[in-house]
Amino acid sequence: MFYDLPVMETPRLLLREISVDDYKDMYEYAHLSFVGPVAGWEPHRTPTETKTIIQMFLDKKKYGQLGVFAIIYKANQKMIGTLELHSFIRGFKAELGYTIHPDYWGMGIAVEAAREAIKWGFETLEIKRLECSTFTTNPRSRRVCEKLHLTYEGIKKKGYMLYDGTIHDLYCYALTDDDYDKWKES
Repeated sequence: MFYDLPVMETPRLLLREISVDDYKDMYEYAHLSFVGPVAGWEPHRTPTETKTIIQMFLDKKKYGQLGVFAIIYKANQKMIGTLELHSFIRGFKAELGYTIHPDYWGMGIAVEAAREAIKWGFETLEIKRLECSTFTTNPRSRRVCEKLHLTYEGIKKKGYMLYDGTIHDLYCYALTDDDYDKWKES
């Protein structure tokens, strides 16, 4: 089944499907050595590589995945990050992933964007479970999960192999449909 990503708005953000035209804004943060590795991906080497990766994001739909949202900061109309419900299994679950331009860290952008995607996941896609994992060495991402009021489920020891072959532990968080109504009130 093919899903169209909705356009969603929050007071400060516009979430829409990423476009190859976003490559300049994405490359601005994706090439930084301290951004990608904490999210599990290698820094981009060139703007052309960023275009290729965006095309890969767009092609995910061919394989039953939902696609990737561009996070647009409305005040300056700049694409400042991405958000995705990935590893989607219809009628069951999705995993939340996000990356934010470091100039916008600490502003609650990831939380604001993720809340909209989580609502979409439960209310439209009718998932039963949302998961989010973060490296134990990434306190910023852990804080996003806490601010989202996701349930901490524990540490997955040696749960992720990074592009460079290093193996990392993950903090694991989740939200189920049983707790979603209460979560909406938080």
